[in-house]
Amino acid sequence: MTPLARLLPGERLHLQHGPSDLIIWAEGAREPAYKAATNRFQTIITEIVEELPPLREMLSPLSTRPKGAVARRMHEACLPLTDLGYLTRMAAVAGAVADEVLDAMRAGANIRRAYVNNGGDIALHLDPDTSFVTAMKGHDGSDLGRITLTAGDGVGGIATSGRHGRSLSLGLADSVTALATSAARADVAATLIANAVDLPGHPAVTRRPACEVDDASDLSDLAVVTSCGPLDAQGRSRALAAGVDRAQLLLSRGCITSAGLFLQGQYCTLGPCLPATSKDPIHVQA
Repeated sequence: MTPLARLLPGERLHLQHGPSDLIIWAEGAREPAYKAATNRFQTIITEIVEELPPLREMLSPLSTRPKGAVARRMHEACLPLTDLGYLTRMAAVAGAVADEVLDAMRAGANIRRAYVNNGGDIALHLDPDTSFVTAMKGHDGSDLGRITLTAGDGVGGIATSGRHGRSLSLGLADSVTALATSAARADVAATLIANAVDLPGHPAVTRRPACEVDDASDLSDLAVVTSCGPLDAQGRSRALAAGVDRAQLLLSRGCITSAGLFLQGQYCTLGPCLPATSKDPIHVQA
């Protein structure tokens, strides 16, 4: 399959190849930035596929560092977190691709503001005098408010994970949004926090081995959540509390700047960048 590149309304660039589906926007030297993004994107999926088998294996401190640039980003984002349970470098793949393309844009053009949105995992660039607004949407499309970021917030990546997302989840969270210094770091953090929002053994929760749901999943035979019936307030609070413990640990380690955890209308936010009214995954608006 040949990588697709086309311009969209709103002076955005669409790049698509295999599972990577990027929406890119830049302010400043837009034309050379988009050229740099397109050129770098041409080989990204091929580079990842060349190392795919080890990237899909459980990561440990003894794992060999990959060769490819994006694979190395995945490795470096995940390696400090191997003590937090089952983890493969694929937990950071979407964010790492976004980071790599954004860095190519920064190297090839003078941009003031930019984002690379890879299916909801977002790499972000802000010059000191600029800001960026993200719109939060519920699963039903309802508008749940805005988050405004400036360069001083130290956020270079936003990622959302959970059982309603593109990937399988070990936890119950409808969504977890994590903000970090890079999209790869936010990606793996959102995954790990979402996995921790859980009620082991609860009768309302249905699970199946990941390999039975998706034979290409890097989660192998681990039990992923396939459905979750209504939970009472106590159950929701217990599940969210487990996720909050994980998020607070990541905050204490400096892995994230903020996080929001959402489950059946109940939510918790940590850090300065997420308003207490947020409920569902972030969708970027220029």
